[in-house]
Amino acid sequence: MPDEQVASSSRLLALGTLLLGLLLAWVVGWGVVVLNRSAGHLDDPADPAAGAVPASVALRGAWVATGEGTVFPSGQPAELVALPDEWSRSRPGYQGSVWYRFHFETPTQASSENLLAAYIDRACSRVEVRLNGQLLYRAGRVSEPVSRQCYQSHAVPLPQFLLRSGDNQLDVKVTGHPLEQVSARQRAGGLGAVRIGSWTELRARQDEQIFWSVTVSQIIGGILTVLGIFALGMAWVRRLGYLVYFGLLTLTWAVLTGRLWLSGLPLSNLAVEISLASLFAPMTLFGVKFLLGYAGHGLHSPGEPRGVRIVQRVLVAQVLLAPLSLVLGSSHLFLLSRIWYVVFALEVVAAIVYFLWHAGRARRAEFWLMSGTLGVVAALVGIELFFQHGLVQVWGWNVTHFVMPILFAAVSFRLIQVYARALQTAEGARAQLERRVQEISGEIERNFTQIAELRVEQIAEKERKRIAADLHDDLGAKLLTIVHTSDNDRISTLAREALEEMRLSVRGLTGRPMRLPDALADWRAEVVMRLGQAGIEVEWRHPDDVMDEPLSARTYVQTTRIIREAVSNIIKHSQASHVVITTEVGAHDFQIAVQDNGKGIPLELDGRLDRGHGMASMKHRAKQLNGQCLVESGPGFGTVIRMTLPLEIDSVASALTHGASGAPSGVGTVSIPKHPRAD
Repeated sequence: MPDEQVASSSRLLALGTLLLGLLLAWVVGWGVVVLNRSAGHLDDPADPAAGAVPASVALRGAWVATGEGTVFPSGQPAELVALPDEWSRSRPGYQGSVWYRFHFETPTQASSENLLAAYIDRACSRVEVRLNGQLLYRAGRVSEPVSRQCYQSHAVPLPQFLLRSGDNQLDVKVTGHPLEQVSARQRAGGLGAVRIGSWTELRARQDEQIFWSVTVSQIIGGILTVLGIFALGMAWVRRLGYLVYFGLLTLTWAVLTGRLWLSGLPLSNLAVEISLASLFAPMTLFGVKFLLGYAGHGLHSPGEPRGVRIVQRVLVAQVLLAPLSLVLGSSHLFLLSRIWYVVFALEVVAAIVYFLWHAGRARRAEFWLMSGTLGVVAALVGIELFFQHGLVQVWGWNVTHFVMPILFAAVSFRLIQVYARALQTAEGARAQLERRVQEISGEIERNFTQIAELRVEQIAEKERKRIAADLHDDLGAKLLTIVHTSDNDRISTLAREALEEMRLSVRGLTGRPMRLPDALADWRAEVVMRLGQAGIEVEWRHPDDVMDEPLSARTYVQTTRIIREAVSNIIKHSQASHVVITTEVGAHDFQIAVQDNGKGIPLELDGRLDRGHGMASMKHRAKQLNGQCLVESGPGFGTVIRMTLPLEIDSVASALTHGASGAPSGVGTVSIPKHPRAD
């Protein structure tokens, strides 16, 4: 139940935000309508209280007659019409030229310095102006294809010598096309507001209108082109399909802006109108595909829903059907165009609703920006449809052509922001990946080095064992034979000593660690035996609880040789009768002190204790074990040898681990022997 409540709350929230966006779009749409109407009916009324002639006067009505002649057809009946005059309302279906005659009086302020002018707000699609029967102005080509100037104003100077002091006749000839032969109501024949005033003011008004209609449209077209190319570039770099459609959409709209200022296309009216109406089919395709793609659908993925595939086929089919139907039904071009516009609008609105629903349900960060933007798009599409169906009259600036590029820019900004964040995330991920690769590479190198060292150690260990086995089996057997068969006590003793030294060397080669209590027991037994044979009393002192720590074979062998050298010096040189040997075991090292009551070291060796009696060799062996060997002696005071040697617990434990788990086939595991003196 809690999950269902959460899902229901999410749907209500998405529906509420969608309705809020549509309300905002409705408000913006009516604001656009008001702005268009205000711009279309802008006027500068005269001040009747001042009694002065205004700077410009709007001519609200004109006598109208039809005809293709070069002058106003005076012989034909004329009617009085109000401006602006839309042919679709005043003379439906008419194609050709319409004459408009205006009457005005020359203002008293008119002079050669204050030149008068006539200003035509809009004349679709070609205009010709005569003053009192004299041709003053002709815009565009007369013959087919006629110039298309529906979005441009005209300012015509009125020479002073052609003006009459009383009534003047201003004849305006407009050549245009009926509503049925155009694809948009804005390009149907008609005449907008006409004003008479000073040349300076009206010229400024025309410059302003040209700026908004021509210059701004050219700038917008250039900006949209850049945005489109940029979107296509991002799509190519990021491999994002929806950016392709957005880039094509902006480029197509940039092409459409050309109709606002390109007036001299060498094409017939029918070809231009069909081309302009047909462009909305691919625009709809690009817009719908962009929205579907941005929502995560419609990008030709293998798991696309069947409905999405049908929508894609319909969009592609109407790109071909729209121009074909317009060509075949060219006599009813405006009707068919309106039908297609409704279809396109419904497709766009459906895509907008689907995108907003999907974005709201997914709680995407760009929901509010896109809801406002797409809501305004929907409002502008609705206003355009109302105008094309004659439900509203908009004779001012076409705000749609200026607002839509702003909306494109907003969407582009959002897409660029998303791309920048994705690029930043990708850069961070790439940097993190590089760091991880470096760490893994370093770890692999360290592991490889350790494996190589372990392999070398294993090979060396295997070779040491082989040498030790050869010594034990060959040389040991021969020495043992000499000990048991020799009749000479001297030779037998030397052979026995050599055999013991060989056994010690073999133990060092095999590298098998042993327990510290066993090592102390071995040293005690050997020292007591040798000193006892020499008639020297021995006192061995050691702690009651010796830690059962492992001792490496190297440490055992080197310590044994240091003790043997010390005992040999006592027997050969000290003339001692009593020897005290003290052992102490610490957490990381052990100490052995050998003290005798002999004669000490002679004076001739004072200061050079390491030069005789094997002292240098004892110190060197202790140094190799990262320990120390100190000698204290004086004539008549005996000699004290103090050794401090490390236990090397960590290295022995590592050797035991490697020996147990990493030994290659054929190499036995390392163990601590209980009886190190066993052969």
